[in-house]
Amino acid sequence: MTGFRVRETRALELMDDPACDLIRLEATYRHFRLVNRLLTGWRGLWAHRIRPLAGAGRLEVLDLGSGGGDLARLLAGWARREGVRLRVTAADPDPRAYAFAARRPHPDVVLRCAGSAELVAEGARFDLVISNHVLHHLDDRSLGAFLADSAALAPRVLHDDLRRSALAAALFGVVSLPFARGSFLRDDGLLSIRRSRTPAELRAAVPEGWRVERAAPFRLLLGRGWDGGTA
Repeated sequence: MTGFRVRETRALELMDDPACDLIRLEATYRHFRLVNRLLTGWRGLWAHRIRPLAGAGRLEVLDLGSGGGDLARLLAGWARREGVRLRVTAADPDPRAYAFAARRPHPDVVLRCAGSAELVAEGARFDLVISNHVLHHLDDRSLGAFLADSAALAPRVLHDDLRRSALAAALFGVVSLPFARGSFLRDDGLLSIRRSRTPAELRAAVPEGWRVERAAPFRLLLGRGWDGGTA
């Protein structure tokens, strides 16, 4: 348990190495599709928080740090099946992620090889900014800049990240064993948990106007611009 009392801030995930093995990296992106369906809670977030924002016009959503684009495609697919007009801009500054996502196009997903600061400089605006498992990659200074950009890009923001826990690491270590071979999924996933924040740590790191919520399983939601100030 003591190993999880302090957040890991020095070790970097293997997939963040520009020189990492591309075959294993792309296998990791493919695994994220299943992980994001089962463990990140976006189906409920779509139903209860994102879909209700849709009105007569098209809902414009920006997914920052979109990786292989699986979350953007999930949202776009759910919207199509439910008759919701939605366009998701999936933005990631890593050209490897962009290239992988570009081989899996969706008619309602726009891909950008760009970071949040570049989009702000362009004057881009959206109805909602989201991210999935991005916050734990950021130190406190980078987190502040990322949140400032998010607030400049949309009136509502919803970031979903891991919540550090020894139990979360133990369960993920077991669950990921059968299908993590040939990828960075298991090693990077366990490190991601160690790099993630507790609710108290995240609250201490974010500026006024942001709200932190605990969510299952072992997740944190960070929101801004929602009714009553909640995420």
